[in-house]
Amino acid sequence: MRVDVSLLGSSFAARAAQDERPGEQIGGSMSVLPHSTETNQRPAYPTLREAVGIWARVAALSFGGPAGQIAVMHRIVVDEKRWISENRFLHALNYCMLLPGPEAQQLATYIGWLLHGTKGGLIAGGLFILPGIVAIMILSWIYAAFGSVGIVAALFFGLKAAVLAVVLQAVLRVGAKALKNRVMLALAATAFIAIFFFSAPFPAIIFGAGVIGYLGGRAGLAAFAIGGGHGPAKDRADPIAYVLDDAGEGALSSQARAAARRAAMIALALWLLPVGLLLVLLGQSDVFSQIALFFSKMAMVTFGGAYAVLAYVAQQAVDGFGWLKPGEMLDGLGMAETTPGPLIMVLQFVGFMAAFRAPGALPPMLAGTLGGLLATWVTFAPCFFWIFLGAPFIEVLRGNKALAGALSAITAAVVGVILNLALWFALHTLFREVVEVEGLGFDFERPVLASVNPYALALSLAAIVAMFRFKWGMIPTLAACAAAGIALHLAGAVG
Repeated sequence: MRVDVSLLGSSFAARAAQDERPGEQIGGSMSVLPHSTETNQRPAYPTLREAVGIWARVAALSFGGPAGQIAVMHRIVVDEKRWISENRFLHALNYCMLLPGPEAQQLATYIGWLLHGTKGGLIAGGLFILPGIVAIMILSWIYAAFGSVGIVAALFFGLKAAVLAVVLQAVLRVGAKALKNRVMLALAATAFIAIFFFSAPFPAIIFGAGVIGYLGGRAGLAAFAIGGGHGPAKDRADPIAYVLDDAGEGALSSQARAAARRAAMIALALWLLPVGLLLVLLGQSDVFSQIALFFSKMAMVTFGGAYAVLAYVAQQAVDGFGWLKPGEMLDGLGMAETTPGPLIMVLQFVGFMAAFRAPGALPPMLAGTLGGLLATWVTFAPCFFWIFLGAPFIEVLRGNKALAGALSAITAAVVGVILNLALWFALHTLFREVVEVEGLGFDFERPVLASVNPYALALSLAAIVAMFRFKWGMIPTLAACAAAGIALHLAGAVG
C-alpha cells in the first residue's frame, strides 16, 4: 500500500512472509526455526529484558534499506523467536505503510507495543534508530572537520556514483509495482513534470494525488484499487505456534489502549513543544527554528519515504536555505546508505551541516551536533505519535476503498518524484557545471555537456552494471565504489 523505495522493501517482505515456509530463505537470510513437532508448542512469553536484546540485534542488522530491515525483522521475530504470527506481522506492516515516516522503524515500534505495551514500543523504536544516530553523527563530525581532505572527498566521490545506481533501481522497482494502468502512469508523469520543470512543492504533489485517488477510490474506479502483495497471508492450517497468534489480543486491552493514547499525547507534546520554544526564544530566522519547522513539516508528508522526500529536501536545503551544496546532499545519502537504520537518517546530516555553517554564538561543532539531533528529534518523535495513536484502532482502517485509492495515487506520484531525484543526483554527480533554465513558466537545471566528469560517469555505469547485470547488493556496490574513489585519488585522477 504505502510506497517508497519502501514499497520495494515492504512488498518484498510481505510476499516473502506469505510465500516462504520456515527454514527457507527470506530476504537473503536463513531462518533457524527447526522443522519439528515442537513448533506446535507456544513459546514462552518474552520478558522485557529478552526483548531489549532482540531489538538491539535487529537494530544492529538493519542495513540495506527497508527491504533488508523488514526481512531481518521478519526472520527474527516471526521465524526464529515466534513472537508474532505472519498474519499479525503483515497486518502491522500494512498499517505502518499507511503512515508518513520510515515504516521499518514504525513496524518495530508497533510490534514492541504489541508485546510489552508502551514501554516495549519505545524500546523497540528507539533502539532501531540509535545505531544510525551515532554513526551519522560520527561521520558528520569527520565530514565537517576533514571533508576537504583529498582522501575523504574521494571516498564520498565514489559513494555518489553508487548512490545513483541505488536510486535508479528504486525508480524501476517502485514503478514496476505501482504503475499498473494508464491512470497511474499519467499520475507519475504529471508528478515528474510538476516537480522537475515547475519546481512544484512535494507536499502539494502528494496532496493533489491523494485527493484524486480518494475520489477515484470512493467512486469505485478499478484503476485506483490496490491489488495484492499486502493482504493477509493466504488461509491455511499452520502448525506453527506463536506467542501472539492470529486470535490473540496482545496489547489490545482497554488499559493498553488508554496507555497508548497517553503515550501518543506525550509524543505529540515532546515533538511540538521544543519547536514552539525555539520559535518564541530565537525567532523564525534562526537556523535552529528553521530546522525544527522544516523537518517537522517533512515528518508530516513523507508518504513516499526517504527517496521521494529527499528531492524536496535537497531543493530546499540547497536552493531555499543554502544549508548545503548540491554534492553534499549525495554525500549525506551515501552515509545513510552505509550505516544501520532508516535511510531518512540522512536528515540528521542535513541538520548538522545547517547549524554547523550558521552556529551563531556556539562553537560550530557543538552547533552542528545540536542541529543534527534536533533534526532527528522532530523527524522521529512523530513516528511514535502515529503508532501509539493509531495502532489500537487499525481495524478501522482495513477495507476502506477511498483510503486505498488515495494511497494508490500517492504511490504513482511518488514514482515521478523519485525519477526527479534520480535526475537531480545525476546532474550534480556526472557534470561539474549545470545552468538554470527559466522562462515561459519553466524553471529547471540542465547540464553543460562539456563539463562531464568521465571518472564519475565510469563509476556510475560500473555501479549500474554491478547491481542490474550481476545482481550485486547495495552494500558491496557502495563499498566497491568508495574504494574505487580512493584508488582514483591515490592515482592522482581525482582530488
